[in-house]
Amino acid sequence: MLYTHDLIVIGAGAGGLTAAGGCARLGLRVALIERDAMGGDCLNTGCVPSKALIAAAAQAHALRSGAPLGVAAVEPIVDFAAVRAHVQRAIATIAPVDSAEHMTALGCEVVGGDAVLTGRTSVTVGGRVLSAPRIVLAVGSRPLVPSIAGIAEVPYLTNETVFALAELPAHLLIVGNGPIGVELAQAFRRLGARVTVVGPGPVMAKDDPDAAAVAIASLTADGVVFIADEVIAAECDDKGVALTLGSGARLNGSHVLLAAGRSFDFAGMGLAAAGVRHDEAGIGVDARRRTSNRRIYAIGDCRPGPHFTHVSGYEGSNIVLEVGLGLPAKVDYAALPWVTYVDPEVAQAGLTEAAARKRHGDTISVWREDFADNDRAIAEGDTRGFVKLVKHGRKLIGATVVGAGAGDLIMPAAMIIAGKASLFGIASLIVPYPNRSEHLKKAAFASQDALVFNRFTRGWAQVLARLRR
Repeated sequence: MLYTHDLIVIGAGAGGLTAAGGCARLGLRVALIERDAMGGDCLNTGCVPSKALIAAAAQAHALRSGAPLGVAAVEPIVDFAAVRAHVQRAIATIAPVDSAEHMTALGCEVVGGDAVLTGRTSVTVGGRVLSAPRIVLAVGSRPLVPSIAGIAEVPYLTNETVFALAELPAHLLIVGNGPIGVELAQAFRRLGARVTVVGPGPVMAKDDPDAAAVAIASLTADGVVFIADEVIAAECDDKGVALTLGSGARLNGSHVLLAAGRSFDFAGMGLAAAGVRHDEAGIGVDARRRTSNRRIYAIGDCRPGPHFTHVSGYEGSNIVLEVGLGLPAKVDYAALPWVTYVDPEVAQAGLTEAAARKRHGDTISVWREDFADNDRAIAEGDTRGFVKLVKHGRKLIGATVVGAGAGDLIMPAAMIIAGKASLFGIASLIVPYPNRSEHLKKAAFASQDALVFNRFTRGWAQVLARLRR
């Protein structure tokens, strides 16, 4: 059969861009189809704008927080229009890397429009019929709109619209207490808005509870209010937006942000025509991210599994191995890192302590070093947080870091869990002083202490001592 391309990639987010660009660089004929903005959710409505907003909020917080270091605290004057401009500049600065022009330069044919699968190897877009022996679905997800009575009549915000706000909310009600909810809660609070977060269950439930507690204490100290309850109804009133909770309580605010998870919209994509099965969890895939149609892959947020930009990029790289080089590439998330970008940051690699205990019971060992004992943290006046290592036997299976720069500190731990470094190797490194990374070394050394100081090494040391007398 004659194909128009060697590979068709639908969706130009992190996963699609990586897959399409890598295969094009190998000389394959690649069609990259995108119906919206290049760069997907992360660039336009996710990671980039949220971190830009968090950076502005951090500056405001710093002005209020200098007193313990001898710098007089002042209340910042926040120009929210300028903050919004900063967010848009960040997006615009990064956008060229994800642009159609850049992908074209790499060798992709970039096609705009809605892609519809019309067969096991064919796609229509903009009146054209494209075909390829392999197709990649990298179509992402969308904000979940919870089943709340009256929510459709309320002008709610999601991550797709919140960064376009022209004015700082007077009182932002956030529905959802996961990573997106808490990150934006702290940012808007530090910029001057009142913020209330509502959600059933624990705040930051996927993170290590000990680490989450440190972050929640910081958010609470900032003035973020947490309510453990379910929102059952929403309406507009003369005060703005009103939410009714399961307890019967009523909350009033100027704006409401939905941050309760992600959902999918596969309507009109032609998945059935291509023999691609899906359900409420997303498009079903195997460990190689192949769908029920083995010629079609699904990567990133559109399939069940972890939903992070770096995961989408990783799966896009696996497509390059699979399609470009013919090397089967199964995903391996044993060392998966993630970060919740609150202050202090909460970073995790591999299993949390709770997940490790659930899997291995009391056979695990846990090593913890608090930043209260770290010289750099003491000098900076910020001793919040800790490093925690979780081992099963001699193998590191999980690491948690909560504190300043935790997202950067977690990388060596992820390398150890992945087998690309060792605990003993980290423990024996020369680390610059004073530095927070010393605490990862300290925890690693403590976990290896019994290998260095035991009856055999003590006996050998005594033998050597006698021989030298």
